[in-house]
Amino acid sequence: MKEDYIKRINNVLVYIDQNLDQELNLETIAKIGNYSPFHLHRIFKAITNETINEYITRKRIEKTALILIHKKEITISELSLQYGFNSNSSFTRTFKKFYAVSPSEFRKTYSDKFSKIGKVDSKNGQENGISDQYICNIDNHKNWIKMKAKIEIKEMPKLDLVYITQIGHNGMQDAYSKLIKWAAPKGLLENENLKIITIYHDSYKVTDPDKVRMSACISLKEKISVDGEIGLTTIESGKFIVGHFEIGINEFEKSWNALFIWMSENGYKKADRNPYEIYYNDFNEHPEKISIVDFCIPIQ
Repeated sequence: MKEDYIKRINNVLVYIDQNLDQELNLETIAKIGNYSPFHLHRIFKAITNETINEYITRKRIEKTALILIHKKEITISELSLQYGFNSNSSFTRTFKKFYAVSPSEFRKTYSDKFSKIGKVDSKNGQENGISDQYICNIDNHKNWIKMKAKIEIKEMPKLDLVYITQIGHNGMQDAYSKLIKWAAPKGLLENENLKIITIYHDSYKVTDPDKVRMSACISLKEKISVDGEIGLTTIESGKFIVGHFEIGINEFEKSWNALFIWMSENGYKKADRNPYEIYYNDFNEHPEKISIVDFCIPIQ
């Protein structure tokens, strides 16, 4: 696949993600990618393994799922209209194709799962195993954070970055290899304040791991010209929860889950921006394969 194709599809992906609550017609999207509608369909599917309509529908449903979890004041009817569905029934049918339950059932499930207040006893006076399991799980994550993380609320600076898009977690090492190979001859790795960063554009809570979109990034002293599949992006300055971890590669998921629980337990709300990781070493070079990393969650 030509690198120029990937660059133009990157522009399309960013545009779609930023306009999920707007009308997304094929002609406008094709212009963003500088393709004819016919060629956009073919190339988009080749790169993402989804048609444009499939991608837009999935992203809208995943967006509504996150809102159902985190913004209980927004009604299902409001979500349905905001994200382009003709009716509640149309929204519900589409939602159930992805999560096998209705939006209201999905919201109730997550509300019950993550509520701090719950009944430990069932109606017949017997012990409620689910509640006990939940409490045990929360306590486990709290203990994990205490043992493994140093957590701060920090104002993080603006970061200009070069990046390569990766869809699906399994290809991240190859993405970084390509990015470093491109950056090294240009002297970009000699920056004393260099940061290696992964930005997450999707949440593993609601997105299949094979479809999660990430950006493999290197920080810049100043913006430069890029070509092919290499893009430019920016993380704007703002307030973040920053958890500093020294963990094995198989402990990332647990650490992220624990940090989000810490956020909720301490009364913070995630901002509508993307979380990211900052790496301070190559875990392959560590004698115990330990990764030294900051997890950064944007907050309101």
